[in-house]
Amino acid sequence: MYIIDFFAYIVFQVLQIYKYAVIIYVIISMLISFNVINYNNSLVSIIMDFLYRLTEPLLKIIRRFLPSFGAIDLSPVLLIIIIEATQYVMTKYGF
Repeated sequence: MYIIDFFAYIVFQVLQIYKYAVIIYVIISMLISFNVINYNNSLVSIIMDFLYRLTEPLLKIIRRFLPSFGAIDLSPVLLIIIIEATQYVMTKYGF
């Protein structure tokens, strides 16, 4: 039983880190689009490339099913809701 609890805890924490990665990706991309920070900065481009590779596979799947709202991308919001729902189910049912 302790092994299952351990793996559930690890999955919960990985989902938490992934949720924060999505939030940071959205914030940095907004800062770049509003010219607050420059993408040509090597540190910014390395961070954005890492976060893009980390978050884009799931965001791409969500974008296939989500209708287009023009310039507004709601796929990160839906991904965070899915992660939160998964974490809720894990805590509610003791996984």
